[in-house]
Amino acid sequence: MKQFIVMVLLCAFSSAGAQTYEAGIFAGGANAIGDVGRTTYVLPSDIALGGIFKWNIAKRYAWRASVIYGKFTADDAKSNDPSREQRGYKMDNSLLEASAGLEFNFVEYNLHKLGPAFTPYLYTGITYFRYDYNYFDAGQFIDVSQRDGSFAIPMTVGAKLRLNQFLILGAEIGARYTFTDNLDASNPEKLNVNQQLGDLRFGNVFNDDWYVFSGFTLTYTFGRKPCMECFE
Repeated sequence: MKQFIVMVLLCAFSSAGAQTYEAGIFAGGANAIGDVGRTTYVLPSDIALGGIFKWNIAKRYAWRASVIYGKFTADDAKSNDPSREQRGYKMDNSLLEASAGLEFNFVEYNLHKLGPAFTPYLYTGITYFRYDYNYFDAGQFIDVSQRDGSFAIPMTVGAKLRLNQFLILGAEIGARYTFTDNLDASNPEKLNVNQQLGDLRFGNVFNDDWYVFSGFTLTYTFGRKPCMECFE
């Protein structure tokens, strides 16, 4: 009985630092969905790179944070929309996002037992990103070297597989619904040049833009066994 009490106390005092963590990289591509170029949901046009951290608080849940940089281009000439093909606009943009939220595993994902571990997962939370704020004037893409920030809601689906005791490989597609309509330079309402050049907006000004990161994650796991599993 005394040994049992001692074990409970030890677990209680060590529970704060007894979780499993993951840290690693994300590598893949980025594309945007807006009023310029293709409307294909997942079709990367340039690179996306970043870092990712996870705190596995249970077999089904993990707190997750990431910082990812991405670039994309949009070209009307590659669109299937005849009106866009005729218009012929082309633009590019880059953004840097920081995201935090909760990752949910579809099946129990126990990293403290030997053997393979695999599960599909979903991730959502809140994202803040900085991007290039540009516009079109008489069909010409104007880069004003100005940055702006906005929030987005990430909606990510993926799957992950433990390769060995320490490495986990994942693949995911993450769409971000943004609260801006100017990722594609179609709605530069915040620019002071509007007073000189008139209304530079085009497309659907009532529909905000999306961007998508799709790629792979490789994380390294570390940390001790959670207290909840001390008696397994």
